[in-house]
Amino acid sequence: MKVVILAGGLGTRLREETEFRPKPMVYIGGRPILWHIMKIYAHYGFHEFIICLGYKGNIIKDYFLNYEAMNNDFTICLGCNNHIEYHQQHQEQDFRVTLANTGLSTMTGGRVKKIKQYIDDDLFMLTYGDGLGNVNIKNLIDFHKSHGKVATITTVRPTSRYGILDLDNSSQVMKFTEKPQAEGWASAGFCVFNRSLFDYLPEDDCMLEHEPLRRLAVEGQLMAYQHDGFFFPMDTYREYQQLNEMWEQGNSPWRIWK
Repeated sequence: MKVVILAGGLGTRLREETEFRPKPMVYIGGRPILWHIMKIYAHYGFHEFIICLGYKGNIIKDYFLNYEAMNNDFTICLGCNNHIEYHQQHQEQDFRVTLANTGLSTMTGGRVKKIKQYIDDDLFMLTYGDGLGNVNIKNLIDFHKSHGKVATITTVRPTSRYGILDLDNSSQVMKFTEKPQAEGWASAGFCVFNRSLFDYLPEDDCMLEHEPLRRLAVEGQLMAYQHDGFFFPMDTYREYQQLNEMWEQGNSPWRIWK
């Protein structure tokens, strides 16, 4: 089963970093967040990826074209066909990565539609290139297969950005809760789709999260895999700093691989 990763957005809320690189190439612990996401899937045996490129997509292409050289010691023989011997201090297991140009300003639904030619299985997975979690991919897939619907999205309970005050009728503060967990559920990516999802994508450009998913919901074809574990999106510079702090402190719950 192939894993589609949406990696073409502008990342405007993280402009401190994305002025120079696409958000999936922002580094967490010395590696792009894109690499961390791929390692989560690889832990469960999924090594085939389709990366939907857009903003500064050439940087992502360069990363994979030079992956071995950037991540290994090597010996190069100049003047003898530039033969390179990698010493394999770091080597991925059979990663197969398709890098697809899906347009600079294309929306998420349009990006998915443009990689249809690379999906030849009945099922495929999809996630965003800026969110990390300890989602159990095997359980997610089992859940999707169990209900027989077209689409499954992973959902989490978001944490409030603000502390919440309970007030009485006289405006006295009765209780203060520091950034409590919200009541509802939010999408965290980590989706599983039947190939028939493409039938829900219109000919013109669209947001996957708008018309297609809304139509699936109306038709009873959209299910939610409820994830109670760790999930952390990297939308702002502060969140970028927090993820790096977690990694440096050895407190990175998304690191489920050895």
